[in-house]
Amino acid sequence: MSEDAVADPSRPSIGEVRENHRFDPAPLEAWFRANVESPAEPFELSQFNKGASNPTFLITAGAKRWVMRKKPPGQLLASAHQVEREYRVMSALGGIGFPVPRMRALCEDTSVVGTAFYVMDFLEGRIFRDARLPGMEAAERASIYDNLNETLARLHSVDFAAIGLADYGRPGSYFQRQMDRWTKQYRGAESEHIPEMERLIAELPTLIPDTDEVSIAHGDYRLENVMFHPTEPRIIAVLDWELSTLGHPLADIAYGCILYHSRSESWGTLDGVDIKAAGIPSESEYVAAYCRRTGRDSIPGFNALLAFSMFRLASIGQGVFKRNLTGIGTGVASTDNSNTRQLAATAIAVLER
Repeated sequence: MSEDAVADPSRPSIGEVRENHRFDPAPLEAWFRANVESPAEPFELSQFNKGASNPTFLITAGAKRWVMRKKPPGQLLASAHQVEREYRVMSALGGIGFPVPRMRALCEDTSVVGTAFYVMDFLEGRIFRDARLPGMEAAERASIYDNLNETLARLHSVDFAAIGLADYGRPGSYFQRQMDRWTKQYRGAESEHIPEMERLIAELPTLIPDTDEVSIAHGDYRLENVMFHPTEPRIIAVLDWELSTLGHPLADIAYGCILYHSRSESWGTLDGVDIKAAGIPSESEYVAAYCRRTGRDSIPGFNALLAFSMFRLASIGQGVFKRNLTGIGTGVASTDNSNTRQLAATAIAVLER
């Protein structure tokens, strides 16, 4: 880990490549020099300590830096870890000036590092791991959350067909398809019987509003997955597009509001914060700001949408827990799967509030 990372938790935390993610770097360097750039300096490879689903690495050659993101090793769940889709959507969005890193090249040849991967430019900026934004003035916190909200509304306004993403997902019936997908993913990683998850699987399909709006949906849009300018409260890159698709825009705004109910330090929480004094918008204020920016009066059935988002995150958490059990995971997960159970219980509480 660099000294900068220790001194400033908003800077990327980087260390040696972890044992379970090591590969021979020589084929990577040869591929890189043939497909991206051929610097005079030798390569150095290190690994970001975050990036729970898809391992993420820093490539350094002299003063130049790039980021490589790859699928994890081992047997993977169906439709998960699709770095190819990340590369495609960021390439398309970068072409219209939406804040994403510059994409350099995609490699689907598994003989290079063992899985598919892509390379993008490294950006210097701030990633806020603690959603409470300690050490800031209230006005700066307010600006950061406002820009987070504004950038999401901007994403949902993108004409996806005009940038070549008309086939990036199946339009319509988004929540039904998502329920089917995440129920299947949950079953594929299931390690115990969780009554709250069973209730969510049974009840959510009858409660989620039946509307068919379509936009690019990020799928994991939250403070930790964007990079801000080094000194300004302005997003310079939206990251972690693995779960993106053509979907319902309200899924993203509901997912972001999990923050107001989460108690997870690793995922993000506002627990213990006087948000009004801190300058952080309340849940209702954050949703209202999004509605103003997208021309909505309100979001009917918001509790069901929020509970669905929690169910989906619980399913993802179950997958992280199972990968850690098998020794190929990198994400933070409780040793007894209590995080998944707690999130499912919170989703039930949201449905009943």
